[in-house]
Amino acid sequence: MNAGLDELREVLAQARQEISRVIIGQKDVVEQALIVIFTNNHALIEGVPGVAKTLLTRTLAQVLGCSFNRIQFTPDLMPADITGTNVFNLQKNEFTLIRGPIFTSFLLADEINRAPAKTQSALLQAMQERKVTIDRETYDLPRNFTVFATQNPIEYEGTYPLPEAQKDRFMLKIRMLCPDRHEELELARKMLGNESPEQMLEKGAVRCVLSAENLVRMRDSLERVLVRDELVQYLVDVIRLTRAHSSVLVGAGPRATQALLLSARAYAALAGRDFVSPDEIKTMAFPVLEHRLILRPELEIEGLSVREVIQDVLENVTVPR
Repeated sequence: MNAGLDELREVLAQARQEISRVIIGQKDVVEQALIVIFTNNHALIEGVPGVAKTLLTRTLAQVLGCSFNRIQFTPDLMPADITGTNVFNLQKNEFTLIRGPIFTSFLLADEINRAPAKTQSALLQAMQERKVTIDRETYDLPRNFTVFATQNPIEYEGTYPLPEAQKDRFMLKIRMLCPDRHEELELARKMLGNESPEQMLEKGAVRCVLSAENLVRMRDSLERVLVRDELVQYLVDVIRLTRAHSSVLVGAGPRATQALLLSARAYAALAGRDFVSPDEIKTMAFPVLEHRLILRPELEIEGLSVREVIQDVLENVTVPR
């Protein structure tokens, strides 16, 4: 590997080590979150309450030297509560911008599907352009602006389903499952002492391995990861087959092609390689496509899952040698 990729590999290894001091297990989740950050994209995190979704985002911010804000989405949340608003300053006799929580590097949009569509749409411009418009004035967001939106997979009462256009802007859907028995035992034992994950984070036990400025520079190193043309063709064929699959009502669009390509390249760098193999594409196909495909209703009723369809798609596209 060249010098730039060697440095990136070292930073990623250090980041994973520091995150593991707080987040017990969840190896795939941590790797997918790092992929989202290092490709400058956004993630939809799905998991039941208590699996450390908020803690993960806070830890990532501390390890990577970025600012962090959290928004609890509720049905009465207004767009101005996210973006901010202009308030008249009597002392200066002028309007002053009160910036909302969106002006940060890592934004946790907690239970995003609890807010109505008007409020959810306040994130769309920010996610796509990293800009916010307030009273016809446009403001730039930090270059590392990343949205981690969470939703509960089992509680849909009083929620507003995310529109397809918004879901498509999330590069990955990260599924956070409950920990294994030995991981939950480790967590329980740490809670008896002074080493609970929250305490470790508050005490500063997690070291910052990178600055926000260097994070921008590190992203350029991913361009040195080789993707052979036959693998690009394979990747495109996988995406296109989702549109023609008999079980799929709406397949993945061109943004999914970009997401799969970028995430596979980042996953290869995480694995310490300077080239992409078919395995990276197959692995990343699930988090890239799971929230983008809409199955035919009659097949969903019969119990067919999106993951089964993705697996069938991968099995029906010829893998290049």
